[in-house]
Amino acid sequence: MADVTAAHSEPASHPGPVARPCPATRTVVSTGGARLHTEIHGPSGAEVPTVVLAHGWTCNTTFWRPVLDLLAVDHRVVVYDQRGHGRSPAAPGTYTPEALADDLCAVLRATLAPGQRAVLGGHSMGAMTIVAAAGRPELREHAAAALLCSTGTDRLTDESTVVPLRPGRARRRAQRLFLTTRLPYGPVTPLARRVVAYVTMGPGASPAQRAEIARIVHACPRRPRAGWGRMMAGLDVTERLARLELPVAVVHGGADRLTPAVHAHRLVARLPDPVGLTLLPAVGHMTPHEATDTVVGTLRELTSRLPAAGDGTPA
Repeated sequence: MADVTAAHSEPASHPGPVARPCPATRTVVSTGGARLHTEIHGPSGAEVPTVVLAHGWTCNTTFWRPVLDLLAVDHRVVVYDQRGHGRSPAAPGTYTPEALADDLCAVLRATLAPGQRAVLGGHSMGAMTIVAAAGRPELREHAAAALLCSTGTDRLTDESTVVPLRPGRARRRAQRLFLTTRLPYGPVTPLARRVVAYVTMGPGASPAQRAEIARIVHACPRRPRAGWGRMMAGLDVTERLARLELPVAVVHGGADRLTPAVHAHRLVARLPDPVGLTLLPAVGHMTPHEATDTVVGTLRELTSRLPAAGDGTPA
């Protein structure tokens, strides 16, 4: 069993943020004709470790900006828009865990050289993506370790506390409606920012963080938002955890309403090779924003185990 650490977001040992050059961009084609907007940040070279990051529901590549500011100084970092998010168009009829896994594997093939290994990081639905891809040949070839942030693999509508009702059928139905509605979220008003902050963030989030998360969430098109919400409402990829045979760290907010900490404890209990659970008491669901130093520090710890191999460019 991994150690369980209750911690505050303490500064990691890393260089401070600096101005970054424009990333290299490409379009990665996946199953169903999905065209995934993909960005490669940071330096390249045989000695540079690579991290591949998958964002969560209603987010996009800009969600990773605080992490990129610190990590892409000396890491090659690959980010991509999940289909139907950001600059990746929706591919109708493909709102499934298998489609998420297909897309991650397509990105790995397109951005890593044969045999080159990277650390994978996922937040919320992005972490579900990593679990969904467990056992795939691309993960066996390219994934050396993984970080799962603020996520679960089953019972999402049962255990979410977004709707302030007692556990039971009424709360489960209300939370399913929250995930699956196609209603527009409307403009980013002060009230909208407060609602998004209540759902997604902990009490320590700054006004700037709340404004940025509201902007990102409101930018997600409503049809893909509802399609992926339906997928998550019925999600159960628990059995795939046994095939995630690589070192996995878990970072989770203790004030997470979308995926309460019970999910983190179950993850660690079911993973074949857990290397640590970090619980952050005053942090909500958006750990890469609310606890950037902790997330970056954990990724750095995982990449420190990587061998220097490849030049960061697919053959």
